[in-house]
Amino acid sequence: MQASGNRSAGILLPAFSPRRQGDLGIGDTLALREWIDWAAQHKVGFLQLLPINEHGVYESPYSAISSIAIDPIYLAIEATEIPGLTEEDVANARLNLADACAARRVDYPAVRLAKRTLLELAWSRFEEAAPVVREEFARFEAEEASWLEDYCQFRCLMEWHGEALTWDQWPESCRTPEAARAFLAHERALDAAAVAYRLGFYAFVQWLCFRQWRALRAHAQDCGVKLMGDVPIGISWHSCDVFFGRDSFYLDWCGGSPPESMFGGDPFLQQWGQNWGIPLYRWEDMEAQGFPWWRQRIRRLTEIFQIFRVDHILGFYRIYAFPWRPERNADFAHLNHDQAAALNDGRLPRWFMRPDDTPENKAANLRNGDVRLRAILEAAGSNEVIAEDLGWVPDYVRPHLSALGIAGYRIPHWDCNDQGHPLPGDLFPECSFATYSTHDHDPLGGIWNACQRAVNCHHGHYSNTAEADAARGASHALRTLAEFAGIPKPANGLWPHFSEGIQWRFIKVLFASNSRYAALMVTELFGLEDRINRPGTNGGHNWRFRLPWTLTEIQADPALSSVGTKLASIIGITRR
Repeated sequence: MQASGNRSAGILLPAFSPRRQGDLGIGDTLALREWIDWAAQHKVGFLQLLPINEHGVYESPYSAISSIAIDPIYLAIEATEIPGLTEEDVANARLNLADACAARRVDYPAVRLAKRTLLELAWSRFEEAAPVVREEFARFEAEEASWLEDYCQFRCLMEWHGEALTWDQWPESCRTPEAARAFLAHERALDAAAVAYRLGFYAFVQWLCFRQWRALRAHAQDCGVKLMGDVPIGISWHSCDVFFGRDSFYLDWCGGSPPESMFGGDPFLQQWGQNWGIPLYRWEDMEAQGFPWWRQRIRRLTEIFQIFRVDHILGFYRIYAFPWRPERNADFAHLNHDQAAALNDGRLPRWFMRPDDTPENKAANLRNGDVRLRAILEAAGSNEVIAEDLGWVPDYVRPHLSALGIAGYRIPHWDCNDQGHPLPGDLFPECSFATYSTHDHDPLGGIWNACQRAVNCHHGHYSNTAEADAARGASHALRTLAEFAGIPKPANGLWPHFSEGIQWRFIKVLFASNSRYAALMVTELFGLEDRINRPGTNGGHNWRFRLPWTLTEIQADPALSSVGTKLASIIGITRR
């Protein structure tokens, strides 16, 4: 069981979001270092990040191609940070990336190409590096060999067969671990130096990543600020973990979530739910071996993060599963269950391994979750674990998490009693994580203003049932939020636009709650309505949000700099 700690305040800041003078179009470790200093100055106890594992050509940080490798896109590319680069190299890249650096959102293709080009250049000069630097790299290779060798081989195979192709699309000669290793041996026989050079490049990049992130962790610790990481429930089907360790996964089942009414505009999501495309774990085999894959994953994570959030922790008990990969979703979007079963050998999406439909099944799912989560806690050691326990939550989950000392989420306007009233913050469980929104939702101001428009624009007169239903839902959401914050309902029935006064009222009430952790998204802190991700959608709007300003610009602007001052005051008043 985790020990309880002091109540702390945090800010959710995705690694891709902060700006700094001289960055290459995306947040990086130097930008995060600036925010750590800001957090320490303003009494913020932790910075919450999204997953930082490498996700290859995918943009979602929840589609990692490795459970351990860090995405090099977050590397701070400076001559002082990357051995072998000159200031001129970086300046030229910055000049070529001018539009991407100034853009409102991250331009992933342009940024990846620029950073990859500079890293290739640095590697080409690495033989000229100081002996002490080369020795440090050699130690990293030796100490991390248990995962690094497979990762480097997988990255080379991706490079040679096409970054956008999944491993089942590779030539037959490379589709199994045995065949792939034979292929690599053949390539070595033809040109050993060339193969060693490419394998070395990927190891070099990971050395740089771990070097910078470990230094960031040390800096945060010196400042009294904790970094909070994120462990996705799954790993990409196209990952080195699945490719080389496929006996630990069900490759014919993909994890996801059941259908929800909120996706009424999408026929597939409304009929079937979200198909995340992550292969399911063979938990029984992992347990028989003592969960070595999970233990290694968590241990590496705790080298950087003192707190980490377990995404979709419900999946440790049972998970909604699809018997097809997302590439086939369109085939089933407009089918009913009988038609889908006929198309798919009788198999349909279901709860895996079993639903919570009987007391016996609930008890079995609870036992499974207990064994698996205790292994996670053991690997985490003294580090703190948070549970993302949102969605279809079985009644046994939250009491069990509390008994383990794992703090679950409390979203005030969702945690209502049978009469529809929100639970007051002073009654939140101590072992909980209070927040208004996650990266998958609108920030608080966006929620309030969308509901305010829906309620006020018709003045009680609706042209159809759908409009009336939407207005009723929006009215309920506003009343719930307002009640939690102690904001009275307006006498004329017309709710005000979200204002600075309303914003800070909400922040103070959240931080005054009894929860061990209370966190705001950085968008909420600055009154922005930008959204980080819209589940079930694709396109250039997801995972690309960047703050409009650098911290230097924030500190130079009286209105923006006052945000930190107000936040520090509230943290002090609420004793976080």
